[in-house]
Amino acid sequence: MRRLRTASTRRLLLIVAVLVAAVTGAGIAQAALTTAEKPAPKPLDRALLDAANAKPVEGVTARIKFTNNLLPSGSLPEGTASPALTGASGRLWLANDGKLRLELQSANGDAQIVADGERYLIYDAASKQAFTGKLQSREQKPERKSDPTLGGIQGALSQLGQAWTFSGATPSNVAGQPSYTVRIAPKDDGGLLGAAEVAWDAARGVPLRAAVYAQGDANPVLEIEATDISYGAIPAAKVDATPPKGARVTEINPSLKMDAQGKPVAVEGADNVQKELDFPLSAPDELADLPRKSVRLIKTGDKSGAVSTYGQGLGQILVFQSKAEGGKSSVAPGGLTLPQVNIDGATGSELATALGTLLTFQRDGVQYVVVGSIPPIAAENAARGLK
Repeated sequence: MRRLRTASTRRLLLIVAVLVAAVTGAGIAQAALTTAEKPAPKPLDRALLDAANAKPVEGVTARIKFTNNLLPSGSLPEGTASPALTGASGRLWLANDGKLRLELQSANGDAQIVADGERYLIYDAASKQAFTGKLQSREQKPERKSDPTLGGIQGALSQLGQAWTFSGATPSNVAGQPSYTVRIAPKDDGGLLGAAEVAWDAARGVPLRAAVYAQGDANPVLEIEATDISYGAIPAAKVDATPPKGARVTEINPSLKMDAQGKPVAVEGADNVQKELDFPLSAPDELADLPRKSVRLIKTGDKSGAVSTYGQGLGQILVFQSKAEGGKSSVAPGGLTLPQVNIDGATGSELATALGTLLTFQRDGVQYVVVGSIPPIAAENAARGLK
């Protein structure tokens, strides 16, 4: 059985690395004690070692606060925006086997992210829209027979240090709980990402807070923390990924075919993907001065589409393409009110945030979505290169 505390050096370092990509599914909790005590100073490697060897907990139940300062003022639909876009308080259940439920609550209804080990659910009550699908299965691996060592952690930190800078383990206090905080930042091209911070319980090794910062901004653009916490087993009903009644459900299927041995394989490569599409694929070798790295088939329900990646690291650009729905013009995602941009005669909508840009437009019956941790001008240049 997997445990909430990291059971290997590699998984321990993921406490730091996972903050770079996605703050939302990390299983964040924060203790709520009355003392303002801070733990004794320790080197980062020693603090991580103690976290790895801490006694595991069965599960975490917490009340949380989520802050989202990504979206520009005036872009949100008045009175109907999802709490995932506005920020909100909520609740978290995280089991020691990785199953979780995150709820963000507002007057417009809850937003939920659930993973029950086999399936996931993303649900927005404001629109009654649910996205669900199967989680990728993992091969069973034998449990480690020994705990992480100081040398192993030092080696992993050294390897991660080739691409990231680390602060030390700064003694801190998160919601009254003695904790350590580490700040990480990309050495090279991090796109618009400035840094990220993560804090963990000094006694239990459980992550307590996560925050993401944009370049040049002292305040986090995304932050999640808890205001109350308890430890114990999580009932299965709390992490059930069944969509709520009345929800409009979209099943997101992996883009898989079967090989000669009956094993699922991904459809990749521009030529192979084009054979599966009923619209012309635009996948130039280079986009906005970035080389094409991959093209992959994707499916939503019974509809096929493609995603192409350009560049690498956090500064890469992703391009999603699908057949446009007949009679519908390109609209901003989520009902947002966004500035319009001209893409060589096509009218698009552009969402520019502190961490990146999303641009969507239609041309010749194809819907394009360009997204990346890049400024608006780079997204627009990429969109104009899709011929």
